[in-house]
Amino acid sequence: MGIFSSDRELYDIMGTFMQGASTHPEMGPKIRDSHIVIRFEYSDPEATITVDAKNPDNDKYFRVLFGPSDLKADVVMTMSADIAHRFWLGKVNLTAALTRGQMKAVGPISQIMKLLPAIKPAYSIYPEHLKSLGRADLIL
Repeated sequence: MGIFSSDRELYDIMGTFMQGASTHPEMGPKIRDSHIVIRFEYSDPEATITVDAKNPDNDKYFRVLFGPSDLKADVVMTMSADIAHRFWLGKVNLTAALTRGQMKAVGPISQIMKLLPAIKPAYSIYPEHLKSLGRADLIL
């Protein structure tokens, strides 16, 4: 079994983290300005999170959707939930993970690479998010 015991746990931890990012004053505007829809498809457990920067909610810089969606994604990123977790902890390099096949991307990779500077604050926010949920045990 991986880090997350169920899709519900993944949504409760990683999903709420992404929802928090949707209001972050530094990351949010940069992601919104990308006008991209990214679908993250996870395995172990199976879960899907879509980040929609084309149609943001009024009070957020982008929308975060849980589960399957009919929304057309510009980029689909596929990986295990464990790799995603380690990525947000700053322990997985995107380029290396793509090269090794730990992550797969369908769509213009250049759009994802342009977002890397925008999400840099996430690497310190995600561990704090885990602590706030009482899940410091997940900080590897």
